[in-house]
Amino acid sequence: MRGELFDKVRQLNTMRERSLAEGATRSAEGVRRLAEDEDIRPSFSRDTDRIIHSRPYTRYIDKTQVFYWVENDHITHRVLHVQLVSKIARQIGRSLGLNEDLIEAIALGHDIGHTPFGHKGEKALSKLCKEHGIGEFHHNAQSVIFLDRIEGLNLTLQVLDGILCHNGEVHEQVIEPRPGKTWEDHDRELQLMIERGEGSYPMTLEGCVVRIADTISYIGRDFEDAIRVDLIKREDLPSICSEVIGDNNRDIVNTLIIDVIENSWGRDCIALSEEVSEALAEFKRFNYEYIYEHPAVNREVDKIEKMFKLMFEEFLGHLEDDKRDSRIFKHHIDLIKEKNPTYEEETPPAVIVRDFIAGMTDKYFNDTMMELYFPKRFKYSVIQKDIYSEGAIDPR
Repeated sequence: MRGELFDKVRQLNTMRERSLAEGATRSAEGVRRLAEDEDIRPSFSRDTDRIIHSRPYTRYIDKTQVFYWVENDHITHRVLHVQLVSKIARQIGRSLGLNEDLIEAIALGHDIGHTPFGHKGEKALSKLCKEHGIGEFHHNAQSVIFLDRIEGLNLTLQVLDGILCHNGEVHEQVIEPRPGKTWEDHDRELQLMIERGEGSYPMTLEGCVVRIADTISYIGRDFEDAIRVDLIKREDLPSICSEVIGDNNRDIVNTLIIDVIENSWGRDCIALSEEVSEALAEFKRFNYEYIYEHPAVNREVDKIEKMFKLMFEEFLGHLEDDKRDSRIFKHHIDLIKEKNPTYEEETPPAVIVRDFIAGMTDKYFNDTMMELYFPKRFKYSVIQKDIYSEGAIDPR
């Protein structure tokens, strides 16, 4: 009975994929490093399950986007951002007849490699990586490293490629896929990203959709968050942006989604109209100048850089001294060994530290700094027991 039922489910999946657009990626095209038997789930749906059940995905919950210094439960965190990217990208993909399973997997995994404290933390860690001769740090490359090399999830090439090539910060009117990539191409692109920040384009239309959806997700949301914390006013937005795209997140998202669908329909690319593209470029410029580079947003950057440097050097020392009770062993290396037994032996110390810090949440980072550099407080009873233990001097 189960075999017959599974056959029917597979037939339904096959029928569903036959209805996809000509340029869509079929699940049967999914390529893994290690061959394995597939189950009733399409290959990209299986990848989504692996991503959301991974340890790095769990840590999304306390990684901030832009406003790391604001205590406000309504400010966007990274876990919400990736959900919004997934929702927006799937809406576009559904309208264009693309593979929503592939889109969802790329979207949910694309920011897993982000550092604590958002892009400020990313810049601080990248500076340290270059100083220690291990290349640059880029969160999209680190996402692939976590999912592929550290967690060993054996995800498909199409998913890892979409994650590596998602770069939503770069502005483009037209995004054309680069089909036909191999694992060798992917590994080379990953290395070029680490060595000198050289990016590439996704191999699938689904990856291109996530790339534009990343921008659609954050551009209006960051604008609303900045208004919420009194950084800017709504009327500060240039008229070209408000008139063409909108001046609130709802209108911004709606306008951009519709424009992408209209200008990508029946084409082998994902595109915006010229008018909307120009307005979006101006919106990005506005956000960078008046939000991301605002003195209030950057007032703690020097402290962040100093903390990253202190922590990096501290844990390098712990590795050199083989300090097995250190967090880098207990909370990183020992956990990774469950899935990657040769990680410690085959990975340079600076890379191990990079991986450890990149995986931290904002809270874990701060807690670690407290443990490393701040004196602990003890209850009186603990101190009394220690003072009057056997061999101690009785002050009475």
